[in-house]
Amino acid sequence: MKCLAISNVGPIKCADVTFGDLTVLVGPQASGKSIFLQWLKLLEDAQYIRGRLAQYGVDWEGPPAGLLELYFGEGTGPMWRDGDGGSAIAVNGEPINGVEAKLKRGGRRRDEPGVFYMPAQRAVTMRDGWPRPFSDYGPGDPFAVRDFSDRLRILLGGMVRGQSELFPRTNKLKSALRTMLDDVVFRGFGLRVDRTYPQRRLVLGQDTANSSLPFMAWSAGQREFVPLLLGLYWLLPPAKLSKRPDVDWVVIEEPEMGLHPRAIGAAMLLALELLWRGCRVCISTHSPHVLDVLWGLQAIQRAGGDWKDVADVFGADRTQSLKPIAEAGVSMPTRRVKLT
Repeated sequence: MKCLAISNVGPIKCADVTFGDLTVLVGPQASGKSIFLQWLKLLEDAQYIRGRLAQYGVDWEGPPAGLLELYFGEGTGPMWRDGDGGSAIAVNGEPINGVEAKLKRGGRRRDEPGVFYMPAQRAVTMRDGWPRPFSDYGPGDPFAVRDFSDRLRILLGGMVRGQSELFPRTNKLKSALRTMLDDVVFRGFGLRVDRTYPQRRLVLGQDTANSSLPFMAWSAGQREFVPLLLGLYWLLPPAKLSKRPDVDWVVIEEPEMGLHPRAIGAAMLLALELLWRGCRVCISTHSPHVLDVLWGLQAIQRAGGDWKDVADVFGADRTQSLKPIAEAGVSMPTRRVKLT
């Protein structure tokens, strides 16, 4: 998909977006940023979504309003309006006729999502320090939240076999990124799995202390950032692969939530790693700091700067491990979009 146009859908009067490698949606609260990005996933992954819901006994049938409520969440069905001057969607300039048929049969057939979606409600996906399963949610909860939460649960089930340390972890992230995250997010604490009780949980601890901090004792920023980090871990493929073969898009809603400006910069640097790996990234934001980072990258591009200038923008060390990621910031186009 190169372009997506949506009109008269919920709060969106008109949104006509041509995607770049990095596309950032900016707008006030309840302006439709999440709705737009969830439509992107729905149109790309309709078959996958239908299959996931069927696994848990949810039949994706009936009129569009009912289908939308299963996907977007309870009470969202009326966002779609039929008739003259009603809702309309076009993909790559071609109008979609018959949205019901598109939702039931659209998208590629595959077992894995083509759009990996990290919702703004990341913190609520963790219960007692462990991701909640898909079935722990109600049928009226947004699909993006349910699927993201279950992905993290499956990820952790595979990662913690044989070891408990999740951060820092040498086979995940480049050393420059680990150093920066340790400085601005974890502050010397390691992220690990606590097996003291029958139910495993994530805790923060230090090698020099015997105590550990449970999830609810973390800072607000740490509670928001850890699911984002785990989502990135899921996206990082096995050795010798640049990215998961099925994933074309990564959506990150409000990466700034709960974070200090330097930590927001670290989150944006993680987005550049995804670009370097060949993913197209879409971000929604309210943060002027995210926009400052974009402005800095565009200024470097216009001035003919190089990867060292990008490292300086993020306050990161100019190490060779950071070079390919930083180069993505000066070689790939960005698009900033304001929804109306």
